[in-house]
Amino acid sequence: MNNETRKNYILLSGLLFFFFFTWSSSFSLISIWLNQEVGLRGAQTGVIFSAIALVAFCAQPLYGFIQDKLGLRKNLLWFLGFMLLMSGPFFVFVYAQLLRFNILLGALAGGLYVGATFFAGTGALESYIERVSRIAGFEFGKARMWGSLGWASATFFAGMLLNIDPDINFWLASASAAIFLVLLYWVKEVKVDALSTLEYGNPQKLTMKDALALLAMPNFWALVVFVMGVSVYNVYDQQFSVYFASLFSTPQQGNEMYGFLNSLQVFLEAGGMFLSPFLINRIGAKKGLLLSGTIMAARIFGSGLADGAIMISAMKLLHAVELPILLISIFKYIASRFDQRLSATLYLVGFQFITQLCASVLSPVAGYGYDHIGFADTYIIMGTMVASFVVISAFLLKGEKQITKVIDVPA
Repeated sequence: MNNETRKNYILLSGLLFFFFFTWSSSFSLISIWLNQEVGLRGAQTGVIFSAIALVAFCAQPLYGFIQDKLGLRKNLLWFLGFMLLMSGPFFVFVYAQLLRFNILLGALAGGLYVGATFFAGTGALESYIERVSRIAGFEFGKARMWGSLGWASATFFAGMLLNIDPDINFWLASASAAIFLVLLYWVKEVKVDALSTLEYGNPQKLTMKDALALLAMPNFWALVVFVMGVSVYNVYDQQFSVYFASLFSTPQQGNEMYGFLNSLQVFLEAGGMFLSPFLINRIGAKKGLLLSGTIMAARIFGSGLADGAIMISAMKLLHAVELPILLISIFKYIASRFDQRLSATLYLVGFQFITQLCASVLSPVAGYGYDHIGFADTYIIMGTMVASFVVISAFLLKGEKQITKVIDVPA
């Protein structure tokens, strides 16, 4: 790396670290917080996650198109940074009180804030940094690794802090967001050379017609089918912490152990983010997607068969293998099959949007399943669903092709 590339890598990695640190501090133990502090049951928690997913999948297409129009400008990231800064005040003074007063009103407020800030915001930030990484000349996975480390660092302490005072985690999130804003101020827009201009086109000339044209592409719908299957992992993770904590003698011990487990998983995930580009470059993005889906199906199905905290922990840790392969493969598949100017729209719509759409439908159903047939049987059903979609996707997804050059040089 030259000095400019190294500086961009460090600052953008820092943005990912503190974005995910803020998200983890606020949200990694949200199911336990809703269960133990607010007193919600599984089906009610499912409604909360459904509201978040509904807002996220409305915001994601908008964020994607806006970021593609902005190109390498930071306007949307500034908005996200200030939303992150409000984490502490929102969770401490607004969210808990609203949920106790009226669950539907609280779900609406939480959906608006959490969905727009974290679940839609992560896609906007990741797609921005992935675009810069291609132009600046470093692997996105090596930067995204720091996001995983940020999540793991916060989660390591989250369980202990929850037992002391849940509000500490929320105020820690706001402090992390302040550092995010400082780093964002230091990030300079990458200068696009003539070759990159030919490759990525002029984002300011992007139109809604260009974005809507994706809906007529079979390749886009093939990707959507795959994502519908793997979106189940999001639903699986939502209330896993409640199930895991129930396996211990006291809720406090379960809270701490889940914090340690989740932290270990994400530290391992960070290593996977660093290594997975080497694997995907070797086997190709399509095979990478199918491999991640296969691991996911085995993990979720195996969670239904696992007996005791040790075995269920082993199943959960497979997420550290699956997610890096999935994320890097998605970006590389998009880069090889579609118009580069629409990379943010494709990621936020083709992956994030579809994930949240499925989660909004499946979250209440999963919550009902947890309450009535138990976590284990619900996990077996989920794992079977993922496996079915992966088999179908093996026939629908196409192999890589040479990246399309968009000849659109600005005057």
